[in-house]
Amino acid sequence: MSDEDMEDYGFEYSEEEQDEDDVDIENMYYNAKGCMDAEEMKEAIHSFNQVVAMEGDKAEWGFKALKQLVKLYYRAKQYDKMIESYRKMLGYIDKAVTRNASEKKINSLLDFMAHATDVDVLQEFYETTLKALQSAKNDRLWFKTNLKLANLWFKKHEYGRLSRILKKLLKSCQKDDGTDDPKKGTQLLDVYALEIQMYTEQRNNKKLKQLYNKALSVKSAIPHPRIMGIVRECGGKMHMSDQLWSDAATDFFEAFKSYDEAGVARRVQCLKYLVLASMLMESAVDPFDAQEAKPYKQDPEIIAMTNLVDAYQGNNIKEFERILRSNRRTIMEDPFIRNYVEDLLKKIRTQVLLKLIQPYTRVRIPFISAKLNIPERDVESLLVSLILDNRISGYIDQVNQLLEVGDRAAGTKKYTAMTKWAGQLKAIHSAVLNKLA
Repeated sequence: MSDEDMEDYGFEYSEEEQDEDDVDIENMYYNAKGCMDAEEMKEAIHSFNQVVAMEGDKAEWGFKALKQLVKLYYRAKQYDKMIESYRKMLGYIDKAVTRNASEKKINSLLDFMAHATDVDVLQEFYETTLKALQSAKNDRLWFKTNLKLANLWFKKHEYGRLSRILKKLLKSCQKDDGTDDPKKGTQLLDVYALEIQMYTEQRNNKKLKQLYNKALSVKSAIPHPRIMGIVRECGGKMHMSDQLWSDAATDFFEAFKSYDEAGVARRVQCLKYLVLASMLMESAVDPFDAQEAKPYKQDPEIIAMTNLVDAYQGNNIKEFERILRSNRRTIMEDPFIRNYVEDLLKKIRTQVLLKLIQPYTRVRIPFISAKLNIPERDVESLLVSLILDNRISGYIDQVNQLLEVGDRAAGTKKYTAMTKWAGQLKAIHSAVLNKLA
């Protein structure tokens, strides 16, 4: 039973004797609560409706009964009656009950509805709340309800509607001169976190970077760790898109710690992303050496990633690819991880290739192909990129399918010329297309 429900069982004593009708209404209310607790839903609904009817003028017991009816109708999936009861309940907030009582009950229902999965019902619920709050002038409830509605639009990918609400919310966190209100730092971070998620989904890195830096510069807030987890996770993804693996790893670790502190399941996903970034930055440090991460090393979702790290650090390509194939759900079904699998494979193939050719001055491409378990054309592409990056000194003899190691100038000159030639061809192709358009 929630604290909110427990309050309904409290007793208030007064020097004045209660009216007999009030006693009957109170008894009916607690009988209805008893039916509700005993899962006798039909009887509870009937009794709570009786409380509203018996009270006549709007007052406390009718307000409480309508709140319970909202919950009961929701559980019974009678959404029309739920909204109808909620509208009646909101009709009490102007004069029938105190501001504190109304705020407490509406807050309670907002939290209750947060677990709803029917987005249309949620939308109507939030919009009904906002309409009632126009006259109530309750800034805290207005902000909280708008934030929940904004989250709903984010889940529905309605970014136009989301942006409009975010503008209103940001304005409410500013002073008259347009600067951020230091007293509303926590609320500001809530808005920033949602906006950052939107830009992450839209892959708008320019605005994401600006907002990410603004969020980290807010010092006047005591944010919920879940909010900082969101900011850091999106920051990590932003750094990954720029191939700043080390910065990404730092942010993912901070996100993991924040989610862990908040008890949010997303912490495991961020730990996976940390492992991914660590491998991409070619770090020899095991991410699970950190004290905070150790307890999760045997988590079923994490074991596949730890095995991947072992294969990566051991330059075992076949085992690495086997783990990817056999753990499709935990690794490959995450679209973010999947985007970087090719980068990972290139990294491990590069490590194996550099180690493989080290003792030789000539290496046959078919031999490298067999060792890396990739087609010969992919071996050539990898060799070209390594020669251009000056990680291999040499050139490719395509006629004899050989890598000649050691003649750095010849190899670099040849492939730089080829790259320049390819660039010129691309420019000519674009010019022709523009003329035809």
